[in-house]
Amino acid sequence: MKASTVLGIDAGGTHTDAVLITGHGADLRLAASAKVKTRHDDLPASVREVLAALAGEPGSDGAAALAAVERVTLGTTLAVNALVQGRAGTVGLALSAGPGLNPARFALGEHVCVAPGGLDHRGVEVSPLQTDGLARQAAAWRDAGVAAVACVGKFSPRNPAHERVMGAAVAKASGLPVTLGHRLSGRLNFPRRVATAYYNAAVQRLHNAFLDAVEAALADAGIHAATRLLKADGGAVPVSLSRREPVQSILSGPAASVMGVMALCPEAGRGCSLLLDMGGTTTDMALFADGSPVIDRDGMLLQGRRTLVRALASTSIGVGGDSLLTVEGTGAATRVRTGPLREGPAMAFGGVRPTLLDALNALDGNSASGDRGNVAASRDGVAALAVLCGLEPRVLAQKAVDDALARVTRAAHELIDAVNARPIYTLAALKAAREARPDRIWLVGGPADCIRERLAAAFGLPVASPPHAAVANAVGAALTLPTAGLEIYADTGRGLLRAPALDLEERINKGFTLDAAERRAGELLEAHLAAEGVPDAAVEVLEADLFATLDDSGYGSKDIRVACQVVPGIAGRL
Repeated sequence: MKASTVLGIDAGGTHTDAVLITGHGADLRLAASAKVKTRHDDLPASVREVLAALAGEPGSDGAAALAAVERVTLGTTLAVNALVQGRAGTVGLALSAGPGLNPARFALGEHVCVAPGGLDHRGVEVSPLQTDGLARQAAAWRDAGVAAVACVGKFSPRNPAHERVMGAAVAKASGLPVTLGHRLSGRLNFPRRVATAYYNAAVQRLHNAFLDAVEAALADAGIHAATRLLKADGGAVPVSLSRREPVQSILSGPAASVMGVMALCPEAGRGCSLLLDMGGTTTDMALFADGSPVIDRDGMLLQGRRTLVRALASTSIGVGGDSLLTVEGTGAATRVRTGPLREGPAMAFGGVRPTLLDALNALDGNSASGDRGNVAASRDGVAALAVLCGLEPRVLAQKAVDDALARVTRAAHELIDAVNARPIYTLAALKAAREARPDRIWLVGGPADCIRERLAAAFGLPVASPPHAAVANAVGAALTLPTAGLEIYADTGRGLLRAPALDLEERINKGFTLDAAERRAGELLEAHLAAEGVPDAAVEVLEADLFATLDDSGYGSKDIRVACQVVPGIAGRL
């Protein structure tokens, strides 16, 4: 069988990594790898540079392999970094009401407008929608610098009519990009639907700018292969679909880390382990149980709000090698904080303000190992900051490292406790477990060599890094299989079947059954993926519910809900 070649690219807040992997199944090898600094003011240049580095890597066959690329998969932490640092786009939130609590109670952000009118839980209009005030507010949002708008109706999965009218009114009055909540999920949980649409709008501009940059750079390099982007659940979707649902890929970077460990660490298949991916801007964390990543059954958590995005159980905090050191107070009372902001590289690599990596260099001195840059520059920067608050340089550096370790361990324990509060989902199966307690830690990312021993001491667990740890995310991206999910609703009383995410409605008869709904959901998802360039997808049903109801005339009918998906996985191991 002819060997295939796949390209994985991971664009982080600090570096852009890329790998070329050739072969099939168990016979995979890393043909080339490269790492360059991410240029946020010129993303196409970053991608072009990393592709050029791949092609010219000494001792590799990168140039020939690049020309033979058959599939490209991307991962990125740009969106989650922007959220962690408070640099995402400003969002206007348009809500419509209905019976029950005031929707403004679940709002996010400072720009919120509730349009009078609403539907009941069946999708039947109970009061006409009024959009005059919303149109005026949307124009004011545009003038105030709002980047995008999210429109969410309380019961729009059962009938998206009001939500569509809201979106049209906003677009006409403001010209801003609009996210419609029913296109992202068919579930009725209103607070989570609000959060899902809000964060989709918040990262839309950044997300699409990244994809524009990558596609332009690939075209310049003569690569015209199918391109996919990782989602938060560890699967990959075509770029065309990802552009419509950027919220699905906000945690693309942590997912790439997880899939990379699966591809690089056969030992991750035993027991329970914790993954730490420490980059320049953030540390991403996830859990493995019996060799499979743990799924967050409650939906992706962003800034304290639950969404309806299926995701791996992970968390990201603003602690990385380039995280700025800030001080409060003087003398023994000085508090040193590491992150969450990053304003360029560490002083060891040409930066102008000391960071976590500089603190590590100042502590380790001449014994520093690994790629730590100019250790003397780190020591000078930390010493200058120490003078300002009346501390010895080593004391300040230790406080900075202690703060970073405390924040990492606290976040990890919070993740573990949250997972143990509910039965565990994994990619391999749905199963119950008494608890998940890691017995080892896998550490990947740029600063891994600098902080491994300190993390082992802080957690009291063995910490190991796999081969190719510095480009583990790109490996995970390259080897991730495509996936997608779909929810449908059927109401036999009204004779309607809806797939909200596809904006699809079709007629059904009163004898429509749960089995028929499961088959139809699978057919629709398979057709949807085939249209996006992913044929022959293996679909499984995740949830199937049927509720007996009475229609408006008192006749018996059925409400049916089916959720299905293609299970994420990797194409093989290195």
